[in-house]
Amino acid sequence: MRSIVLLLLLTPLAGCDGRPDSGSGPRHGGRYQGIGTYPAGTLWSRQQADRSRDPASATIADDEQVIVVVDSSTGEVRQCGNLSGYCIRTNPWSGAAAPARLTAHAADVAREAEQTRSPEMTDAANDLNAAADAGAARGR
Repeated sequence: MRSIVLLLLLTPLAGCDGRPDSGSGPRHGGRYQGIGTYPAGTLWSRQQADRSRDPASATIADDEQVIVVVDSSTGEVRQCGNLSGYCIRTNPWSGAAAPARLTAHAADVAREAEQTRSPEMTDAANDLNAAADAGAARGR
């Protein structure tokens, strides 16, 4: 009986090995936390970015993805090209970093795309649309 009481009294002490709690969540891997990756849009390649002196280096026009992370210490959000490494930084607690400087705006890019379409392609597309409309009208 005495050994059982002694065992019950000493059991709680056996669990005290001095290690801190490990926590229930996943281990934090560093200062930057990933928000996501997104396709580099047309305007990403139209930013005014410093060019590398090495002609073999990737430029922002080569970027296929934009990696977005947040600095857990400062709250700064970074958007970085996957190949060029060029980053845009936005910190809600500092001065305005926006708007980004562009070499062409969305309206300019759309106008360029419209101008580069060949008239033959436009005529062919119009002919296809007219034929589809006529076929739909006959089917009624």
